[in-house]
Amino acid sequence: MAAELPKISVAERLAARIAALDAPTLPAAVRRKCEELLVDVAGLCVTARNEDYIQAALAGLDDDGPCTAIGHARTLSSAGAAFVNGTAAHGEDFDDTFEGGPVHAGAVAVPAVLAACERHRPDGGAALLGIAVGTETMCRLSTVVPKAVHRAGFHPTAIFGVMGAAAGVSAALGLNAKQIVDALGIAGSFASGIIEYLAEGTWTKRLHPGWAAQSGIRAALLARGGFSGPRTVFEGVHGLFHGFAHTTQGDYAALDDFGTRWVTETLAFKPYPCGTMAHPYIDCAKRLAARGIKPADVKEMICEVAEGTVHRLWEPLAAKQRPPNGYAAKFATPFILATGFVRGGVGLDAFTDNAVHDRQVLALAAKVRYVIDPDNPYPNGFTGHIRAVLNDGQVVEERQPHFRGGANEPLTRADIEEKFALNARHGGWDSTRSAAALKLLSKLYDGKIDLASLRE
Repeated sequence: MAAELPKISVAERLAARIAALDAPTLPAAVRRKCEELLVDVAGLCVTARNEDYIQAALAGLDDDGPCTAIGHARTLSSAGAAFVNGTAAHGEDFDDTFEGGPVHAGAVAVPAVLAACERHRPDGGAALLGIAVGTETMCRLSTVVPKAVHRAGFHPTAIFGVMGAAAGVSAALGLNAKQIVDALGIAGSFASGIIEYLAEGTWTKRLHPGWAAQSGIRAALLARGGFSGPRTVFEGVHGLFHGFAHTTQGDYAALDDFGTRWVTETLAFKPYPCGTMAHPYIDCAKRLAARGIKPADVKEMICEVAEGTVHRLWEPLAAKQRPPNGYAAKFATPFILATGFVRGGVGLDAFTDNAVHDRQVLALAAKVRYVIDPDNPYPNGFTGHIRAVLNDGQVVEERQPHFRGGANEPLTRADIEEKFALNARHGGWDSTRSAAALKLLSKLYDGKIDLASLRE
C-alpha cells in the first residue's frame, strides 16, 4: 500500500516562505553577507581562470550565449556560465563554508543567480534576493540530517546545492509558490555528486557546485514553463533524503522559521585554500612552530579529531601523509598541518604537484597520526588539536576551539577585499583591474546587472 502523502509537504511550506520574501526587507546583516559572497566568489573565479581544470571545463562546453564566465572573453548560456563560475569558485577549495553542514553555499548560489539574472532579469535587487534565498535554502537543508549525506558517499554541496540553486533562481526570477515547489521537485532529480574523487585526487569535486548551479537554473526555468515536479521531494519515500542520506526521517523543522531567522549571517570565509576542517589544525601547527620547535625536534604529533571527518581527511593515513598530487593534498590533514608548520602558512602555492614532494613537509607529515574525540562538536563547529611529542620527551600541546574565519572569529570586509585582490593577482589581473571590479561588485545589487567588465 502506498504511503499516505502529507496535505502540505515540506517543499510547499518552504516555497510559501520564499515567495513571501522581497529584497528590501532582507536584514542588513544578510545583505552584507551576500555582498561579501559576491566579492569572494568573483575573486575565486579570477584566481582559477587559467587553471587546467577550468580550461578543460570551457573546452567541454558547446553552449555559447550572452552570459559572463568571469575572467574569460568567451560568453556562454546562463547554464554554461553558472557551470564554469561555480566550478572555478570551488576549484581551489578557498570558498565559503557553512559550519553546520558543512556546505559551500556561495560557490553555488552566486554563479546560479548571477547567470540567471544576467540572461533573464538583470536587476540587482532580484539577484540579492536570489542569492540570499539560495544560500539559506542550501544551508538549512544541510542540517536536516547532519553528516548522513557524507556518510552515504555523497558531497553535500552537490546534493543540497542543486536545491539551493533552484530556490534562489526561482526567487530571483519571481516564480510563484507553486512554481517554486515544482522547481524543487525537478531539482531533486538533477542532484548528484559522489566523493570518489578522494581516491586519487581527481577533479570531479571541483565541478559539483557548477553542476548544481546550472541544474538549479534549468529546474527553475522548467518550472516557470509549466513542468511539474514532486511536492514530496524532500520527505517522500523515494525523496532526496531517502536517496542521498538513506533515511526519510530528519529535522524538517529546521526549515520552519525560514525568512525570519537567517543562518546565512553565520557563513564563514576561508583564510586557507583547502578543506575547512583542516584549518584549525593549521593554526595549531603554526603556533607550535612559533614556539621555536623545529621539524627535526618532533618525534610524533597526535591530533584529536571528529569521527565524521576521518574518512575524508585522515584515512587512508599513509595517503594523507603523502598525497599523490596537489589537489589530493587539499584533503589530507597530516600533509596540510605539516605544511603549515614547516612553511609558517598555507597558501595556493602549497598545493601544486611540486609542493607535494617537499621532503621536509613529507618527513613531518609521516609523524602525524590521530585519535578520535567522541565529544568533538563537528559538524556544528570545527576545532583543532595537536599534541607534539618531542625527541627529548617533552610534550607540547595546542588547541583551537573554533574555525578562524567563522562565526567566532569572522574575517572583516577588509580581509575579504584583500583576499579578492590576492586572488585577482594570482589570476593575472593588475591592481587597476582589481579595484575596478571591486567597485562594480560593491554596487551590483543597487542597479542593473552588467557583468561585461568582468570578462577578459
